[in-house]
Amino acid sequence: MKKILTDTDRTILDRRIDEAEKRTRAQIVFAIVEKCDSYAEIPWKAFATGISLSGFLVFLVHIFRIRWVTDPMIIFSIAVILVTGALFVLLTVLFPGFARLYLSANRKETEILQYAESLFLSRELFATEGRRGILLLVSRFERQVVILPDKGVRDRLSKNIMKEIISKMTVYLRKNEIKKAMETGLDEVITAICPPLSGMPDINELSNEIIGEEEK
Repeated sequence: MKKILTDTDRTILDRRIDEAEKRTRAQIVFAIVEKCDSYAEIPWKAFATGISLSGFLVFLVHIFRIRWVTDPMIIFSIAVILVTGALFVLLTVLFPGFARLYLSANRKETEILQYAESLFLSRELFATEGRRGILLLVSRFERQVVILPDKGVRDRLSKNIMKEIISKMTVYLRKNEIKKAMETGLDEVITAICPPLSGMPDINELSNEIIGEEEK
């Protein structure tokens, strides 16, 4: 399996997370996923688009043809339509950017939020003193970032602040600069939370290991 981050990148980010936690007294966890859902509808949408476009072109060709349409021509036309649909499906597999054309904004936002919430619970990121855990999830296919703060830090990370942090991270995510996106997120979280959470101990309750950082 190919690593999304190099060993050097992970070492640097581990150190940066540790420094951020010391400065904020929060517990910060990063997660990187390739995609948050299989999106089974994407190939079908692409197939429908392919056969619709090719079918329309075939229709125009037949309209402007002077000669009568023969049986071999009909078979050939059907084959062209089906092959074009299959080609569009193949393009969604080979090129994520092409596949994203068939993914609505609401769909991807819903899926990444559900994925983040599930991850927060399954990893028990709520099990910190003062409920000070923060999950920053990066999804490469959707090119989306989700920030989930536990209730102990929500007063520091309002919706507007998180929206601003996400927008700054997304700039680098779109360039596939994962490390830079994560470093930007850490810097912005430090700015938002400092001065540090009062009364919170300087202990590491959650692992700094980045969750799901391997690419299939």
